[in-house]
Amino acid sequence: MAVLNIYNLAGAQTGTVEVKDSIFGIEPNKVVLHEVLTAELAAARQGSASTKTRAMVRGGGRKPFKQKGTGRARQGSIRAPHMVGGGVVFGPTPRSYEKKVNKKVRVLALKSALSVKCANGDIVVLDGVVETPKTKTIVALTKELNATTKQMFVVNDLTAANDYNLFLAARNLENAVVFQPSELGIYWLLKQNKVIITKEALATIEEVLG
Repeated sequence: MAVLNIYNLAGAQTGTVEVKDSIFGIEPNKVVLHEVLTAELAAARQGSASTKTRAMVRGGGRKPFKQKGTGRARQGSIRAPHMVGGGVVFGPTPRSYEKKVNKKVRVLALKSALSVKCANGDIVVLDGVVETPKTKTIVALTKELNATTKQMFVVNDLTAANDYNLFLAARNLENAVVFQPSELGIYWLLKQNKVIITKEALATIEEVLG
């Protein structure tokens, strides 16, 4: 079975824990990782770009000049697409970029990302009670873990005092993110250098994905 190191808040290793190979020790599926990552990035797009057609642009109800006798090309409206201030042809309209991903595919991608991190030694387990939300405590912890950039903290439940204090202490760190197990995604798992999971969150991840 795959093994993760356990650390306390002081950054000292206090033991190890065996985790399921079916979650942290599978052969990563790169095709699925790419598919789910692409879907997550697409879903993050706002899709709010919008333009107006000639029917939506204000004005242009009167013919700009008479049909004949001016020597100019005939025009019916100053809001035609080729006129300055006119409508836009085939411009963007609000839309959703979300792509459908099957649940089993998403689960396989999560397992693949976790397995990659585990194989590289980039996942550690945190065992300790954060009594007061002090950022300097987490800064000292990340220095001991050699994880001073791009940290990802996974807490079990933000309604619990310990997890919420950890969230308050870690959110001030530059390039650090805090998630609950239900919020895990491929993008952040692959982007962040170090993943620090509380023991309770680890149990939840194994229960849900196992």
